[in-house]
Amino acid sequence: MPGLSLVTVGASLVLADPAQLLPAREQMAFTLGFHIILVPFGVAFTFLMLIANARGIRRNDETALLLARRWSQVAAVLFAVGAVSGTMLSFELGLLWPRLMGNYGAAFGIPFAIEGLFFFLEAIFVAIYVYGWQRMRPWPHFWTGVPVVLSGVGGTLSVVAANAWMNQPGGFTMRDGKIVEVRPLEVIFNDAFWYEAIHMLLAAYMVAGFVVAGVYAAGMLRGRRDRYHRLGLAIPLTVAALATPLQIFVGDVAAREVYRNEPAKFATIEALPTTGTHVPEVLGGYYANGEVHGGLKVPSGASLLSGYSPSTRIQGLDAIPAEVRPPDRLVTIVHLSFDVMVGIGSALLALSAWYALAWWRRRDLPRSRWFLRATTISGLLAVVALEAGWVVTEVGRQPWTVVGHLLTRDAVTTSGNLWLFFAATVALYAAVGATTVYVLRLLRRRWRDQGGATETDVPYGPPRASESAPAGDQA
Repeated sequence: MPGLSLVTVGASLVLADPAQLLPAREQMAFTLGFHIILVPFGVAFTFLMLIANARGIRRNDETALLLARRWSQVAAVLFAVGAVSGTMLSFELGLLWPRLMGNYGAAFGIPFAIEGLFFFLEAIFVAIYVYGWQRMRPWPHFWTGVPVVLSGVGGTLSVVAANAWMNQPGGFTMRDGKIVEVRPLEVIFNDAFWYEAIHMLLAAYMVAGFVVAGVYAAGMLRGRRDRYHRLGLAIPLTVAALATPLQIFVGDVAAREVYRNEPAKFATIEALPTTGTHVPEVLGGYYANGEVHGGLKVPSGASLLSGYSPSTRIQGLDAIPAEVRPPDRLVTIVHLSFDVMVGIGSALLALSAWYALAWWRRRDLPRSRWFLRATTISGLLAVVALEAGWVVTEVGRQPWTVVGHLLTRDAVTTSGNLWLFFAATVALYAAVGATTVYVLRLLRRRWRDQGGATETDVPYGPPRASESAPAGDQA
């Protein structure tokens, strides 16, 4: 293990885990799980908004412009919520994991500093874009939305760079336990950056696309088959359907990179107890007492997928020193999370193919109620797959915070009652989440009450009778 001798690791693990370790892990899992749902809406939902905006301007399509304006209001609300949850995460990194920030902040903090710049840029242009409706000429107003999308992508890539660095750290020199030299470009563009970054961006477009499409599919199931709902379904579903096959390919490449560069994590994903060849691909099951119980085994499947040959040798969990070997329960969690992610991805690929075939044959949405039902639940499934993927990334790295350098138990704070901090955080996030749902429901109710009237200049302002737009039954 580079940067940390096994003697040092073993001596560290002789001591009992700090009492703060479990609540710190639970809090990070909870807040990351909450925040990651918002990321696709800052990255990809705003892109859908611009597609509708551009279509409206080019084709003088008032329905598309109405969609774009309403989506911009939703994007503004979700951006504000993401600012709250993201700020909490920034504080947690310093409060819960002082040794991570104290010893490795000189390297680890670089991507987050860049992310902060993108955040401020996005905040500025979100405000300009939302305020600019009916105050600016159409195309200049459209172009004020482009920095929103680009800064969302840039911020996401910055955070992914930090996470990838924790998986495959590089770009720094340590002396006497302290970083004495940092090479910023190597920190940002580390060995895990490219496949993690592309994988996350495509996931964002899938989640945003399927979630938004699901909302309009649910409306169509209730009988709202007007053009507003059909266009509101077609734009995001087209983006998601295009992203899905690319994601399957990138995911395959990423898994192979993990096999080559993160063998311990790959052994955990495969729940592989011993090193060997002709390794089967196990679907489902749970890991206990050094073996997988239950599950469906595909002979030589893991070896074939990893190296295109049944004789491909895969490192097992037995090759990991006992001092840093993940416990059985974590192996099971990572293994099943990977299966869930891949299974849902395959189901969404089938839905995308269904949509593509219908569009190719009739240049129209599939008319089957089963298709609408499948699209309605696709958004929820995409979110579950996103969460499962982050479980694989984060839990699969354990017991390390910075692989080969810093154990999670050594990174955590050793002072304070973190259970109280965790409880307060859950209460805060519950309030934020409930308020978000309430505000979005208010927006939907206002849109329905207004019928085809255009919205106010801000999400909560009084309606202006002088504004008008095409009538219709909107949701």
